[in-house]
Amino acid sequence: MVDQRKSAFRARVAYWVQRLDVGAHSVTLRPMRNKWASCSTSGRMTFNSDLLPLDEALWDYVIVHELLHFFAPNHGKLWKSLMAAYLGDYRALETRLREGEGTATS
Repeated sequence: MVDQRKSAFRARVAYWVQRLDVGAHSVTLRPMRNKWASCSTSGRMTFNSDLLPLDEALWDYVIVHELLHFFAPNHGKLWKSLMAAYLGDYRALETRLREGEGTATS
């Protein structure tokens, strides 16, 4: 089950990388203490393995959040408008993630 979720997560990252036309080339899943993800300017992406049991909508929130930092390095107006353009009500997803909701049932 974990391997299936990892594969599905990696496929979701690949989908968003292509859709956003971002130069991300490396995806790592590992335990992280204080955040859901990080990205480097060289295209390395690291995601918290605690994302795996969550539903795909929350995956999308974290993935898009990180990938948009290639266009907007902070959480300013541009980043917020891009989040809204790609995910709609991204703030609701942010709240669900923060409150620990969204565990996948499959």
